[in-house]
Amino acid sequence: MHSTETESRGTSLKQAHAAGGRCSVHPNVILAICCMSLLLVGMDVTIVNVALPAIQRDLYAKMSGLQWIVDAYTLVVATFLMLSGSMSDRFGRRRVFQTGLVLFLLGSLLCSMAHTIGALVFFRALQGLGASMLNPVALSIIANAFPEPKARAHAVGIWGAVAGLSLAIGPLIGGALTQSVGWRSIFWINIPIGLAALALAARFVPESKAPRARAFDPVGQLLVCVGLASLTYAVIEGPHSGWTSFLIIGLFATAGAALAIFLVYEPRRKDPLLDLRFFRSVPFSSATLLALCAFACFAGFLFLNALYLQQARGISAFKTGLCTLPLAIMMMLCAPLSGRLVGRHGTRPSLLFAGAGFLLGTLILTRLSIHTPILLLLFAYALFGVGLGMVNPAITNNAVAGMPLSQAGVAAAIASTGRQVGAALGVAIAGTVVHTSHAKGSDFAQATHPIWWLMTGCGAIVLLLGWASNTAWAKASTNHVASLLSGNVR
Repeated sequence: MHSTETESRGTSLKQAHAAGGRCSVHPNVILAICCMSLLLVGMDVTIVNVALPAIQRDLYAKMSGLQWIVDAYTLVVATFLMLSGSMSDRFGRRRVFQTGLVLFLLGSLLCSMAHTIGALVFFRALQGLGASMLNPVALSIIANAFPEPKARAHAVGIWGAVAGLSLAIGPLIGGALTQSVGWRSIFWINIPIGLAALALAARFVPESKAPRARAFDPVGQLLVCVGLASLTYAVIEGPHSGWTSFLIIGLFATAGAALAIFLVYEPRRKDPLLDLRFFRSVPFSSATLLALCAFACFAGFLFLNALYLQQARGISAFKTGLCTLPLAIMMMLCAPLSGRLVGRHGTRPSLLFAGAGFLLGTLILTRLSIHTPILLLLFAYALFGVGLGMVNPAITNNAVAGMPLSQAGVAAAIASTGRQVGAALGVAIAGTVVHTSHAKGSDFAQATHPIWWLMTGCGAIVLLLGWASNTAWAKASTNHVASLLSGNVR
């Protein structure tokens, strides 16, 4: 396998040289271009949440409309992440990367011009389609540019630091722009960065393809689209249409049917969209559940935090961004620390710290009111940042642990999809529960209490998985799956 990958890289570099000498470009230049796309996508995760109250006032949006502004983006990213990776292997990574940038920029421009919630949601989905072609493909480009393991590890470390930076500056920039210029300006900032990345990619990034591209799985892709969209729509629209209405029951039934058909259909394919044998590995299954829990908490927190601080407490958009700094700073500090802990001691210490951070931070928020001291809030946000910073490297490690080299990329992509699905469901559930509680007479702060208790439960799950995924039984399951995927056992 190693020799095949080396030959493939050699062929790619020869093709790049024939196309214009791009192979002479320093790999750090390629890394910088890829990090520009990460900056765009990372900022977009947090910058929009700070602007939600302003969007609600300007476009007269209901709670469900705000949920769809966030979820239209994350749902599309979750749905098409694996397809985008397959397309890049088949048609060329640079080509798909550039296509993603064009779609993301077009979506950003159209979002800034939207005058109805429906239009804004549609254009956010277009942004999500572009984003699904950026980060996974950019990581493949980086892996191609840094063939040496140590250099590649250093490049991925820089990538992780940029990810933390993008999440940190998103609320600050979003708050400042929303307060001084207006919410539409949060989408304008993407344009110059994206155009620069597009031009630089065309000039400096060499084209590369996989030696053997995975076959398309249109049926599996359709089932994923139908299942995720039906489930999310039912959760968001349930309070408005009625949980016992024909529409909502039908949507839940459709989601369940799509899942059942997917589970029956996928094992019959030679090149499935998702190889279900992965889930026989306890660490891999735990990585997927960790991704769902952690990012459901993160997305739900960001969504409710902006509404609580601005609407319940009357804090400005810019100060709302400042309040998220403890979370962002702790994420940036804990992510590299977690990476070192994982490398030396496995994932258990990182996951135990992560679970404790989530559990303690959300326990504080279960007593949230409009009179909660700001310092206590900032402390809770910092604990939340510890949880997210510590859990992320552990998720990736558990996903790829023991997997054959040929399957590691697919396993990591599935974990990334789990993050996006978790984020979509987190916003859907958080907004729906708060809306339902608020409608019964609770003030906004009190209406969030059930969500914080759910997140406390997620923290307990992270703690449990930190122990279970590192047992001898778990490691034995990983070895079995590795042999299974390599074709050594049935």
